[in-house]
Amino acid sequence: MRVYYEDTDAGGIVFYANYLKFFERARTEWLRALGVGQQSFAETTGRMFVVKSTAVDYHSPAKLDDELKLSVVVEKLGRASVQFSQQAWRVDTGGGLTLLATGRIKVGCVNMLTMRPDLIPEEVMAKIDAALAASAA
Repeated sequence: MRVYYEDTDAGGIVFYANYLKFFERARTEWLRALGVGQQSFAETTGRMFVVKSTAVDYHSPAKLDDELKLSVVVEKLGRASVQFSQQAWRVDTGGGLTLLATGRIKVGCVNMLTMRPDLIPEEVMAKIDAALAASAA
């Protein structure tokens, strides 16, 4: 992804809270790559994923027009939650990478009517499990 003007603060660097948006986009695209679209997931299961907690450490600033690379790693998969470890990197001239931010985000599956925790559907668990097995290989 690329840093746009709207992502920056008055000092011309990425506003700290925007890393949470970047991480959200990366998780959404990661799920989409597994065949789990957020909208269709909600419509077909009556459930949705919500962020339960976040922790972010900042290492180096990103600026306007920087190209970013984001990672998504499942640290812990529960019956109704997933804990992710994520990183944001700047792609430097020459192809090197500079670590910008690391985050730990816990996401819970909830029933959309009650907003109470609900089990992650079996078919979604199977896709996440398959992705974990593939990344371990």
